Amino acid sequence: MVNWLIRTIEKKDNQVVASLIRSVFDELEIPKVGTAYEDPYLDLMFEQYSKPKSIYFVVENEGEIVGCAGIAPLENGDSEICELQKMYFLPKTRGLGIGSQMMEKCLEQAKSFGFKKCYIETMPFMHAAQKLYKKSGFEYLDAPMGCTGHNSCPVWMLKVL
Repeated sequence: MVNWLIRTIEKKDNQVVASLIRSVFDELEIPKVGTAYEDPYLDLMFEQYSKPKSIYFVVENEGEIVGCAGIAPLENGDSEICELQKMYFLPKTRGLGIGSQMMEKCLEQAKSFGFKKCYIETMPFMHAAQKLYKKSGFEYLDAPMGCTGHNSCPVWMLKVL
């Protein structure tokens, strides 16, 4: 039986989380320029998400971090809009429902922070992710919001919380 534990990131998780995210980028051949891969804080996720109205979760299975996702205010955007950020899972965990559980936890946290809407950016070929986002109530937008610096992500979605 798989035993998932979703918990808040700890400082000791930084290296593992950065490695997990980079491995998914490599596996899926996601462009590294203009995406989360280039974010200067990728190796400092605990510190980045210790800021106000921000939180980052990891998913553990038998002590191994197998997925991650977070919520933070949308950069250079409306203060009532948050962004679901850096949601990635190792291949062995996909299709098992943990993405839905993680999404639910992130959106609950966003509401508790007082956000009214949640924004997300993704890649066109990430069909499973988009299916999860649509199932969770996200709708497609015609243009990006805020200024995330992720100009290589041409799919934008928004959900009213």
